Amino acid sequence: MHDLDKAPPRNGVRPPFECIALLLQGGGALGAYQAGVYQGLSEAKLHPDWVAGISIGAVNAAIIAGNPPEARVDQLRAFWEQITGSSLSGWWNGLVPQLTKDAGARGALNQVNAMATVATGVPGFFSPRLPPPWFQAPGSPAATSYYDTSPLKKTLEQLVDFDRINAKGVRLSAGAVNIRTGNFVYFDNTTHKLRPEHILASGALPPGLPAVEIDGEHYWDGGLVSNTPLQWVLEYGPRQDTLAFQVDLWSAVGKFPQNMIDVATRQKEITFSSRTRENTDQFKKAQHIRHAVAKMLADLPDEVRKNPQAKALRTFADDKVYSIVHLIYRSRSYEHDSKDYEFSRLSMEEHWKAGYEDTIETLRHPEIFRRPAGVDGIATFDFNTRTRAKVPTEGNRHEAK
Repeated sequence: MHDLDKAPPRNGVRPPFECIALLLQGGGALGAYQAGVYQGLSEAKLHPDWVAGISIGAVNAAIIAGNPPEARVDQLRAFWEQITGSSLSGWWNGLVPQLTKDAGARGALNQVNAMATVATGVPGFFSPRLPPPWFQAPGSPAATSYYDTSPLKKTLEQLVDFDRINAKGVRLSAGAVNIRTGNFVYFDNTTHKLRPEHILASGALPPGLPAVEIDGEHYWDGGLVSNTPLQWVLEYGPRQDTLAFQVDLWSAVGKFPQNMIDVATRQKEITFSSRTRENTDQFKKAQHIRHAVAKMLADLPDEVRKNPQAKALRTFADDKVYSIVHLIYRSRSYEHDSKDYEFSRLSMEEHWKAGYEDTIETLRHPEIFRRPAGVDGIATFDFNTRTRAKVPTEGNRHEAK
């Protein structure tokens, strides 16, 4: 598919971790970047044990977990080609290919494609409501959203084997928000029998997309509370040596806006970036204490280790290690606040290629596969490969040079 040299083959040797986790952020049309990331991981035979996602990340996660390893990339490709097959955007892009060579003109072309999404919806994903919400029965899904997502349900049923998901060969988690309580919840195949509705709920971003009812409760997009499943996997999952690939579609780091379009773009980036680095650093601090408690307990005399206080501390102690690899999409200059609903085939291919290339370059760094040796048992990596621009770092983080 791409000209870039493939990742160094790992000969099927599994890295020295109990769990390989793939964590997928929400971001609409930008989610093709995650598909490219998965292609790179698949070619390196890095098949995840746990896939967790929010919104479009949950859709990609379901396709991955709901197919055998040899079919996953093809099914991801089928999904992304289907939802970027709009005849209007395809006609426009084919008519003026020269616009793709100029950043200003390409930005205008992207806006045309985004407006086409607003007007006509996305095939296999969502379609506009006719008549619009103001003319629908109060309290109904049609009265509380601009689009109908029943096409996505059909697409998921075609591309995802939910029996495979519920067989728990790969753990799958999808984050959503309970509208009544405002609480963040995870639908997880270790605690739920997952259906297409659980994936739809994770991506039900209001007011565009309708709430999804599950067992008498209604849910919206998990990105309203947290747009990354990092905390769920690291802090609420079982403690195990983990190699985590955190795939973000929104960069927390950006330039000061120069105009109102920049303001809208930067506002959306800050809202949905979910402060992944901050969450990582907080986890690192907590893990440092857990390691210290584990070492202290190991050094105590047997009679002291048996007292109630020591037993209580043992539940907090942890000597597990975590290697967290950040893969973050870096927007191009012509991508603005509509980039998450600009579903053109041209942009999809660019996003996919960027994710693939970032992953291949990242996998060339052997240090990500080594068990962390620091006092807190954590190593974080952010090579920022596509732009080669350095980003602010904290603690034990590595950068491309």
